[in-house]
Amino acid sequence: MSEIDSQPFPRGALISAAALIALSVAVTAAVRFQRIQAPPPASAEAGLTPTRMIDLQFADSADGGVSIRDSATGREVSHLAPDSNGFVRGVMRGLVRERKMRHIGSTPPFRLAQWPDRHMTLQDTATGAEIDLDAFGDINRDAFSVLLPRSGASS
Repeated sequence: MSEIDSQPFPRGALISAAALIALSVAVTAAVRFQRIQAPPPASAEAGLTPTRMIDLQFADSADGGVSIRDSATGREVSHLAPDSNGFVRGVMRGLVRERKMRHIGSTPPFRLAQWPDRHMTLQDTATGAEIDLDAFGDINRDAFSVLLPRSGASS
């Protein structure tokens, strides 16, 4: 039997490790609790108007990508290459699925809006479904923010 097998693990190291784990759990819980308890973001129900807004239509393109057009002008705002922009595609897939279940076509636009507090939402104008894009983090929200007009409200 070696000396390491006969000596107990240092008690101070165990207490320090336990304290670090407990502190990590407590801080994580506090941050999550704060986000849950935060007041809902500003939206149309609060009587506010978006600072930037655009109505968009999404359509599959021949190359396997997705064409995103301004509903008011028909101008292509963006083109998602095949196998790219997974978050945008995933969000849109869910909204389109809801439309298909209700037998709604692709004509009604989706409304992308940024509110005075910089909060962003995506609304299906046909079903009324609204997605809080801030709930998915800054990087995912920014995947949609590039579709907004540079300044002022549009559409």
